[in-house]
Amino acid sequence: MIHTPKNQGIALAEPKKAALILADGTVFEGFSFGKSEKTFGEICFNTAMTGYQEILTDPSYAGQIITFTFPHIGNVGMNEEDIECKTPHASGLVVRAKPTLPSNFRSETSLDQWCEKNNISGIYGIDTRALTRHIRTKGAQNVAIVSGEYKADAVVKEIQAQPSMKGLDLAKNVTGKKASEWKEPVWALGGKSKPAKATYNVVALDYGCKQNILRVLVSYGCNVTVVPAETSAKDILKLKPDGVFLSNGPGDPAATGVYAIPTIQEILESQTPVLGICLGHQMLGLALGAKTEKMKQGHRGANHPVQDLRTKKVEITSQNHGFVVSDEKLPSTIEVTHRSLFDGTIQGIRAKNYVAFSVQGHPEASPGPHDTHYMFQEFVDAMTANQKSETKKKVSK
Repeated sequence: MIHTPKNQGIALAEPKKAALILADGTVFEGFSFGKSEKTFGEICFNTAMTGYQEILTDPSYAGQIITFTFPHIGNVGMNEEDIECKTPHASGLVVRAKPTLPSNFRSETSLDQWCEKNNISGIYGIDTRALTRHIRTKGAQNVAIVSGEYKADAVVKEIQAQPSMKGLDLAKNVTGKKASEWKEPVWALGGKSKPAKATYNVVALDYGCKQNILRVLVSYGCNVTVVPAETSAKDILKLKPDGVFLSNGPGDPAATGVYAIPTIQEILESQTPVLGICLGHQMLGLALGAKTEKMKQGHRGANHPVQDLRTKKVEITSQNHGFVVSDEKLPSTIEVTHRSLFDGTIQGIRAKNYVAFSVQGHPEASPGPHDTHYMFQEFVDAMTANQKSETKKKVSK
């Protein structure tokens, strides 16, 4: 089936025709912006009404083409202060309307110019609601954005030859190349906020870490050392961390099992407090003996209701994941602390034998919501308690 673009009542200066072609043969025709080259990726959709810059620069979107369900994408432009990584890894984006000229005092460039500079393919004029319904019905699948003339059958064969996200290790593609120190606190209008007094040494395992997570840790009084995804537990523990953070990232968590899971298990055995977010949450689950599985279309948006099973409170969360910790044969050593109120999937866990816990959503999301921001305080409290415990052991000796 071919979906043709509808007249949006916008004066277009010779727009270049483009098409979004799905692996199942469905075609959505539109117009190109950004990088006008054939681009492959897994299609997904995000329902957030704000934060498109955070989404596009989140390394967790590596290998994916993002459909924005909100129609006004690009209207506040782009700036260097709100990015989540220096090199964007998203493959492309799909929007309803042509990005307009930005109108915001913080804007430094337009979305179109930014996409072109960062080699990201965009397509507009798409019925994004119809596309989203299609994804919800048929599930996530590989797609291509093509510009100009195309032969759908030939492109479909190319798409079907692309690797599936299941079994794909992308964390190694987006991680930093060497260890580095992170000093920047959270951003504040009129100037950066001051970091809290540094009290804790935290090592952040970078599987595709968002910068705002690091900013929040600094603002909670942490000296943060960011290390590459394949760093060994031995090298991590040499840094004498008070806590270890497992970051978000792209791809299949089970595909990192050769290097990531043994490292996390060794860190757990050292009784060092561990916090995981998103992919880091899934990796913690694997390290504790749980399984992960691919979801039909994933959770991506800024309004997902999650219940804290300990307090029974309902929290609105920011989500971005296509895999989930499975309920199947969940070890008795894992306590489930949070569940999605959309589909009941696991959203948070805590280890019963270690000082380790994690959440699937993003408590650091910028823009929010920040209902689960307390997870950072729980991490700090865990490191404080561990420090006191270690002090007592030294005194008793």
